[in-house]
Amino acid sequence: MKRIKALALAGACLAAVAVAPAQAASTTFKVTVTVVARPNCVINGNKPIEVDFGEVVTTKINGSNYRVPVTYGLQCTGTNNKRLALRIAGAPATFDAAALRTSVDGLGIRLYVDDELLDVNSGSHSFDYSTKPALFAVPVRQANTQLRGGEFTAAATLKVEYS
Repeated sequence: MKRIKALALAGACLAAVAVAPAQAASTTFKVTVTVVARPNCVINGNKPIEVDFGEVVTTKINGSNYRVPVTYGLQCTGTNNKRLALRIAGAPATFDAAALRTSVDGLGIRLYVDDELLDVNSGSHSFDYSTKPALFAVPVRQANTQLRGGEFTAAATLKVEYS
């Protein structure tokens, strides 16, 4: 009986060895990461950017008439020749999601980088810091809308981001 128990015990040990996992091979690897601080940019000396369209005739607002340059300053440090992106954040016009809402119903302001439309809240324009993009504003009106005369306002935030 002792011999049967010993054989049974030896068989259990062999079974345990047979199901033991094979020894895994391993190696180490090295990860190198360069952490770059985002550029520090100041837009227009931290002062509001004002755009004056002068006098416009409401019936001649068509999305191309009265296009004016948006003059702004841009000073960045830490760009190290990196790409930046220009974005516009603000309330979109109810009739044109790409345009800024104004204080006059049926009137919006579209912004362009050169001839490229810069959609409010969703568009961006990549650029190198050495070549600050030209920005333009142009009034647009809702189709079949008769605009009333008077002053209007619009507000937006110009953002320069690391891209």
